[in-house]
Amino acid sequence: MNNDYEPTFGSDELVAGIDSSTQSTKVVVCDASSGKILRTGTAEHHGGTEIDPAVWWDALCDATDGLLDGVTALGVGAQQHGMVALDSAGEVVRPALLWNDTRSAEAAEQLITEYGGAAATAELTGTVPVASLTVTKLRWMAEHEPRLADRVSDVLLPHDWLTAKLTGGEYVTDRGDASGTGYWSPREERYRHDLLTRAFGGRSPNTPRVLAPGEAAGTTPSGRLVSAGTGDNMAAALGLGITPGDVVVSLGTSGTVFACSETATSDPEGTVAGFADATGRFLPLVCTLNAARVLTATADLLDTDSAGFDRLACAAEPGAGGLTLLPYLDGERTPNLPDAAGTLHGLRRDNMTPENLARAAVEGMLCGLADGLDALREQHVPVRRVLLIGGAARSEAVRRAAPRIFDVPVTVPAPAEYVAIGAARQAAWTLAGTDRPPEWAVDTEVELPVPDASDGARIRRTHRSTLHRMHPDVHG
Repeated sequence: MNNDYEPTFGSDELVAGIDSSTQSTKVVVCDASSGKILRTGTAEHHGGTEIDPAVWWDALCDATDGLLDGVTALGVGAQQHGMVALDSAGEVVRPALLWNDTRSAEAAEQLITEYGGAAATAELTGTVPVASLTVTKLRWMAEHEPRLADRVSDVLLPHDWLTAKLTGGEYVTDRGDASGTGYWSPREERYRHDLLTRAFGGRSPNTPRVLAPGEAAGTTPSGRLVSAGTGDNMAAALGLGITPGDVVVSLGTSGTVFACSETATSDPEGTVAGFADATGRFLPLVCTLNAARVLTATADLLDTDSAGFDRLACAAEPGAGGLTLLPYLDGERTPNLPDAAGTLHGLRRDNMTPENLARAAVEGMLCGLADGLDALREQHVPVRRVLLIGGAARSEAVRRAAPRIFDVPVTVPAPAEYVAIGAARQAAWTLAGTDRPPEWAVDTEVELPVPDASDGARIRRTHRSTLHRMHPDVHG
């Protein structure tokens, strides 16, 4: 790379970013210089917790069909942690286990014990294993599918596999996605093959080469440059252009709280995952399994749509009349309660209304994410404002409650596919060959100051009290 800060591009040079998520593939085509979105595409694929990776490729081909004319570079951002196991011929050994597959919860506990406890494990890889991490899925496979495990030659992440399909070249990854495996150390910037081999029952599968930020993975058969790619959270951070002090709260299928940090973190409690980012810095992150779908599930229960749910939640007073929802509808990752169920506490005849139930769902979801903000602060990560993104960020009820519960100013960027935009920005960076990515503007929809009230603190105290009553072993 050269040392020029400002990248230069040819006239009307185009780049594309691909977001391969749990349920769909989304594509944006952008002007390489400004980031202006010129074309978009999408293709659905089924959700669930395991999937044939070929479905991702088919969706990518469908979503990009007729969209890439004039595109000179592209990049892939994809769901983190998924285990793609390949044999020596490059064939998929079993359906990929995804981040939301919790069958390896027991394996995670085993690994923590074998590595010397949570604090020691956090020092090794920045992250204490939970069921979502790749390393725990490998342990589960080694124990429950040993014949399949014996066939494994290479272990990739979803974005690694898609990048290799695009280039037809060697298996590569980036430091951001690699840091979510549980066997790559952000602090040391290297794989911990000893941990991988131990987790996989003594087997030593190959791992993809880790590219430097901005380094190319190769080219497509038609000559388009392919960037290193990264994990979805790292791509979103790149798309939003966050800097230290910015914290992103993403309200999608899962809820994530992540920040830009100049230093690596290692949380001995395991709440904060000490990831790397896609720029050479770090991305401490807290993840919950239950976010936007808490609102949609509650709307279904109340026999209404999203607009009706919003009206109900906005009609209730802060605190939901004393109702508190612990929204662990699919188990939970943070706090680490994979077998938990949801809890509705404080139900009385005088507060048993649709409005209060809708409000409790909003507040329960946000309280879990506010705990994530506190966990970042405990790791000395600066928290000066929240950028609220994801489908549920469009909810007026969420926007009213978020500054109150988070107790910091909230900015809502204009709705956009920030994972795909981040992947496109990385492609533009690789195309330019500069030390840092190009500056792309991010449109703001609304700025939400902290209201002058103590309701947020009261709501959070009640939520925390209910959590400890129902799950007394949870820290904090």
